[in-house]
Amino acid sequence: MPVERILDWEQRLDRQDAFWRCEIIDRPVVCITFPKREPEYMPPASDHPTLRDRWMDAEYNAELALATALNTEFMGDALPQAYPNLGPEVFSAFFGCELEFGEETSWSVPILEDWAEADKLQLSRDNIYWKKIIELTDALLEAGKGAFYTGITDLHPGGDAVAAFRDPHQLNFDMIEAPEQVKRLVDRVTAIYKEVFDFYYDKLTAAGQAISSWAGIVSRERWLIPSNDFSCMISPKMFQDVFLESIVEECRHYEASIYHLDGPGALRHLDALLEIAELSAIQWVYGAGGGSARDWLGVYKKCQTAGKGIQLDFPAGEIDLFMEELRPEGVWCTVTSVSNREEAEAVLRRLAEWR
Repeated sequence: MPVERILDWEQRLDRQDAFWRCEIIDRPVVCITFPKREPEYMPPASDHPTLRDRWMDAEYNAELALATALNTEFMGDALPQAYPNLGPEVFSAFFGCELEFGEETSWSVPILEDWAEADKLQLSRDNIYWKKIIELTDALLEAGKGAFYTGITDLHPGGDAVAAFRDPHQLNFDMIEAPEQVKRLVDRVTAIYKEVFDFYYDKLTAAGQAISSWAGIVSRERWLIPSNDFSCMISPKMFQDVFLESIVEECRHYEASIYHLDGPGALRHLDALLEIAELSAIQWVYGAGGGSARDWLGVYKKCQTAGKGIQLDFPAGEIDLFMEELRPEGVWCTVTSVSNREEAEAVLRRLAEWR
């Protein structure tokens, strides 16, 4: 789908497609965004009586996405995109978990109290959240014509889904007392997840969309973001015995993938993840209080040595450091602290010299 006002949209997609293969066309992927000096579109006002009402209002959220796209400058390889969002545990909500909404995120209420009931957990297409994500997707597709790409919602299958069903605290005990039951449910959920992904992939490609989601990448490839945030609580052996196989299966279902490695507690699993041949890239999230990307150059170098791409962000003032320490192939970066077109163009000229 062409994006109005971005004449080189095809070249931007070409660079992001090349990222998955750790190749560069003329430079690595560089995304820079900042607010326009003169807003073009008035954001909708929220007069919703509750936060839940605001989250569930498809028309409001589509209008907000359109306002964001039209009021933002997209430089380098950045492309306007939005995704239907009911929070990170919406996949578990498809199985019957209720969602509670905060200002910025939502969380699910556990529903699996007894492992004897595990087989009764089934995804329902009559589920209110399943229907709402479709409604949100359709609203975004309509509002975004020529203005922004519509992405796939934030899906967390595998270990994160089981943690939502069971409660993370309880799942820690289950990893010791009932690992076979945990793995059995992980495997079943992973099989169902593939059908869910296919449904949304087919829906978006039929509408002429490139594929995108919350990670910001926009690509013609069949891709998404494997993760297991629960893994920060368990040992490498537990991770490999119970969860790793499902992550491999998920990666095999895509053409490309970027693993969301969230927090220092999850870093112990990096070696196992880097051995997944089908995994394309790593998104390392060091978290609040974890410093900045420059403090984790060793992690990025390890990923590059293993032949994986990396996604990172850094301020414009640190460009030279990353150009000296990392290879440009397989880098997808967001450059921050840029506030106007002149600064953005200077950054792009400098990064074009990365060899």
